Amino acid sequence: MSKIVNMVPGKINAIVTGCTGMVGEGVLHECLLHPDVETVLVINRKPCGVTHPKLKEIIHKDFYDLTAIEDQLSGYNACYFCLGVTSLGKKEPEYYNLTYTLTLNVAQTLVKYNPDMTFCYVSGAGTDSTESGKTMWARVKGKTENDLMKLPFKQVFAFRPGYMHPTKGLKNVQPILKYFTWLYPILKVVFPKGVCTLRDVGLSMIYVTKEGYFKNIIDPKDMVAIAKSS
Repeated sequence: MSKIVNMVPGKINAIVTGCTGMVGEGVLHECLLHPDVETVLVINRKPCGVTHPKLKEIIHKDFYDLTAIEDQLSGYNACYFCLGVTSLGKKEPEYYNLTYTLTLNVAQTLVKYNPDMTFCYVSGAGTDSTESGKTMWARVKGKTENDLMKLPFKQVFAFRPGYMHPTKGLKNVQPILKYFTWLYPILKVVFPKGVCTLRDVGLSMIYVTKEGYFKNIIDPKDMVAIAKSS
């Protein structure tokens, strides 16, 4: 028998992936701080190093086969899927397997047990919804978004951040960003539609889970606006 989380009405019980990376860590941070989030389950290949009364962690190596942990995945009403890899140095078959195949396997497993779930997928600015452009990663991300939205979740949102300003104090900030963080006030003025904070990403995921949104593809401008209103 599957283990059921005791859900408090109006509260979010979320699954978060990718918490050993910058985006997942940032989203987890906002979930643990937010009063509307009751519990958080993180699924990682290695420990995230975070402890909190709301938090439960499952260490699981193979995201292509969740059979061993399926009995722990019931009763959640949100998934914030922040797991991802760069396309640099990868041929299309490898990137497709790590991006599309892995993501759809997790999503198809979760929807079996949680049809009332809101699934938020971290994609990327420039993703190709037509699946036919010249840029490999953008085509693969586009197909991933499109096929996630065909699954019978309550809601599916594709988050397409551009530059994400990191949250101070978190440990998994990408090293290259230390050369750009000082530029953030300028980037907000020059590229207002292309930048947001990691806090904006997390808060907007929480908001759309509770309130929905008028479109399924969420860009940085949306994330900033949603975070301000949440």
